[in-house]
Formats: sequence, C-alpha cells, structure tokens
Amino acid sequence: MLLNNILRQKPPGFVSVPPDMRISGVVAVLAEKSIGAVLVVEGGRLTGILSERDIVRALARAAGRALDMSAADLMTRNPTTATPGTSVEEAMEMMTDGHFRHLPIMENGILTGLVSIGDVVKARIDQSEHEVETLRTYVAGSV
Repeated sequence: MLLNNILRQKPPGFVSVPPDMRISGVVAVLAEKSIGAVLVVEGGRLTGILSERDIVRALARAAGRALDMSAADLMTRNPTTATPGTSVEEAMEMMTDGHFRHLPIMENGILTGLVSIGDVVKARIDQSEHEVETLRTYVAGSV
C-alpha cells in the first residue's frame, strides 16, 4: 500500500501556519483542530514542521517565554518528506528511524499532504487484516 492510498481517504489539505506565528497561536490551532503537528509554510513552500513535542520541550526550557516565540524559532527545519508513491512500510521505517510522528508529503516539489504515525499504522493493520481474510477465503475454498 502507498501513502497515496492514505491521502485519498483523508480530507484534502493540511493545517499550516506561517513562520512568524507566535507559539501561543500555534497552540490554539493545535487545540482547535485536535492535531499533534502543523506544517510551517511560507510563500507556499514548506519551511518546517512544528509538533506538540517541540512546544513541550521549549516550555520545559523557557517556561512561559516559549509562548512568545515564533513557529520559526521552534520548528524542525527541512523536515524529512515522502512522496505519494512511498510505501506504508517505508514511511513507518522513516518515522521510526527519525523518531518523529508526522511526515509531510511532497509531489513534484509541491506540498500535498501530511500523514501521521496513526495513519500509517491503521493502513498497515487494514492491509494485514485484508491479507488474513484473503488467506482464510483461499484456504476455505480449497478444503
């Protein structure tokens, strides 16, 4: 299964913020949308990704001052990306090896979506269940 299959099942688009947005605003967006990360986009170009973890770490270091910082101050610059043609297995490996839970999707240099570790795990489980059912049907038909 490819990431394109996951993207087709999700609502189109992604949530992004500008690099100069204050962290207090980013927190409000994360809470309002019930998501764990936002893409940082400037001029239609992906410049970074900012997760709840990034914000929590900044709060631990700088306390309340972190809320006055900008998305650009805390974001991960040049994040790892995948393409719609990346397999679910490859995406899981990238996320596990890189210790991150959100993967921006780029197609021909254009940001087209975002998948989470939850998305890829669900897709992998669905794929495994389908394979098991196919094998059951095959075995039952052969007996």
